[in-house]
Amino acid sequence: MRRSTIIYLVLFAIVLGAGYYFNNRAETTELEATPELTSEPIEYLFTSTDGLPVRIKVESKAGEAVEVARNAENAWVLILPEEAAADQGSVEAATAQVTTMRILEHIPGLAPEAVGLDNPEYKITFLFTSGVERIVEIGVLTPTESGYYIPGEDGEVLIISRGAVDLLTGLLIEPPYAPNETPAPASP
Repeated sequence: MRRSTIIYLVLFAIVLGAGYYFNNRAETTELEATPELTSEPIEYLFTSTDGLPVRIKVESKAGEAVEVARNAENAWVLILPEEAAADQGSVEAATAQVTTMRILEHIPGLAPEAVGLDNPEYKITFLFTSGVERIVEIGVLTPTESGYYIPGEDGEVLIISRGAVDLLTGLLIEPPYAPNETPAPASP
């Protein structure tokens, strides 16, 4: 056999081997990249039968409190720390998150005092359009800071998502007073 024929056969074998390798490698990569579906349903703290919030009161263990409610014109007003018109945008942003408060985990057998539920950081009272009132006591942040501990049924502790709680407790730090419609006169 000629030397050039041997080189062509070797090159052909290399191309054939590389094609086989890349075809099989691509299939395994696709299989590995496919995420497994979990059968756990998403669970929310409040159900759709509760309706939408019409009154929310947030209290801290330090004694601070803020309360907002819808008035007869369906606009948000500030009840606490003093009665005043409320900034509709900031209240809507906070209250829109209420119905999306997710339960991230159920933890049976965890001592409430271990996660701050013996003396809660916050207590939030919700009144919904259905007339149902719900009170949620909020413990400390989880170690991963992804959620807060709250008491569940039958002595278990739940972890709920952090985002909605932070928006609601943020109303304590900066009460949602309506911005002044007329600017204050400039000083000379």
